[in-house]
Amino acid sequence: MRKLLIGLVILFLSLNSYSQQQPFWEEIKAFRTQDSIQKPKDGMVLFIGSSSFRLWKSAKEDFHNENILNRAFGGATLEDLIRYQQDVVLQYKPKKIFLYCGENDIASSEKVTPELVFENFKTLYETMRAQFPEVLIVYVSIKPCILRWSMKNRIMATNTLISDYLSKEKNTVFVNIWDKMLENGEPMKDIFREDNLHMNKKGYAIWIKEMAAFVND
Repeated sequence: MRKLLIGLVILFLSLNSYSQQQPFWEEIKAFRTQDSIQKPKDGMVLFIGSSSFRLWKSAKEDFHNENILNRAFGGATLEDLIRYQQDVVLQYKPKKIFLYCGENDIASSEKVTPELVFENFKTLYETMRAQFPEVLIVYVSIKPCILRWSMKNRIMATNTLISDYLSKEKNTVFVNIWDKMLENGEPMKDIFREDNLHMNKKGYAIWIKEMAAFVND
């Protein structure tokens, strides 16, 4: 009995340590729970990425599409998506995949170059393409925002690298929302929440206009 109790304690501590070491683990577990209760059907429009998608609670209503499955989480980077790719994308059978990620990569450190972000994107993309050779993959460009405007050169360079790459790939779309969110060469002031990072309804309205044809075609 004593050995059993010791074993259970060690197991508990190991699991607790793992959850603390792995960012966003609680959100991934929540996805697993949701899927165990009701498995998503095949042919969904899958949204993956970071908080600009995660916070988009009204996406189904905004696109008039009940087939949207949102598996974006936290302040995810592309490395996080690669780490959890089995949970958030590869286990499903989507009709289309929409990806918004890369912004947090740039914001994480001045040492993170556009080339590094692009290589991580390509790693994720190639894995998805191998699993889903015919599925439409849509990358929504990294957005401009007031809080991170000082990073604009690295962001624009990253967008260009990804756009150029996808232009040579089949069944892909690059949605450029960068230009649409600018006014007089700077981010619009009235399309963000108080944090000057995440968007309000007016900001998402821009995305809806640019994405709708690809979500619902």
